[in-house]
Amino acid sequence: MKVTPIKTEKVLPGSISLFDFLDKYIIGLKEKTVVAIASKVVGICEGRVVKKISEEQKDELAKEEADYYLPRECNQYGFMITINQNMLVASAGVDESNGNGYYVLWPKDPQKSANEIREYLSKKFAVEDVGVILPDSKLSPLRWGVTGYSVVHSGFNALKNYIGTPDIFGRLLQAEKTNVADSLSTAAVFEMGEGNEQQPLAIIEDLNTVEFQQRNPTKEELDNLKIALGDDVFSSLLTTVKWQKGKK
Repeated sequence: MKVTPIKTEKVLPGSISLFDFLDKYIIGLKEKTVVAIASKVVGICEGRVVKKISEEQKDELAKEEADYYLPRECNQYGFMITINQNMLVASAGVDESNGNGYYVLWPKDPQKSANEIREYLSKKFAVEDVGVILPDSKLSPLRWGVTGYSVVHSGFNALKNYIGTPDIFGRLLQAEKTNVADSLSTAAVFEMGEGNEQQPLAIIEDLNTVEFQQRNPTKEELDNLKIALGDDVFSSLLTTVKWQKGKK
């Protein structure tokens, strides 16, 4: 696998449209390539920004975006933990880093955005096997530092299922699945950086084990990525707190 980050201009609210941005910085694509575009940049290009006034305003935005949330006072570091699009994230993805005085939200319909980007790039560069991910960064329990994860994906199978296949000693695997979209996002986010690198795009190539689909993911495929709160392996922890219902 080869990940190549792309240096871009500073993307500011109203400065450039999403597809003009893609035209400017993606000059060619090969078959069997995944394009990573920071979810924050897509949100900015789509106008999903709010001028920063106060931290309380951020909380209200997070409540609007979240399915469920825990108030700030439940966290010793003073930020909201939320569930948004079946993912455990801080402040429902509302962020101010590299926002230049704005709160930046995830795209309104991230899956629609990813699908449209994939279709656009496929047509423009005449490639059939092209995927798109909109990555963001997250914290992991009991570990310092952030890693990447995929808010959404398009154009490839996001899960590699090993259940029922043998391990190297012939034992049939019972529960193993690899989250391809999150794995690619982790690699992309690492190369793109978290600070002032100014690299919100990455081209991921040499993907011999990724199963490309030449289409958008189906509802069934997207649903298969999700685990109900009560079914999660960490449900005994996740269900002991008093989640409050967000407004999404």
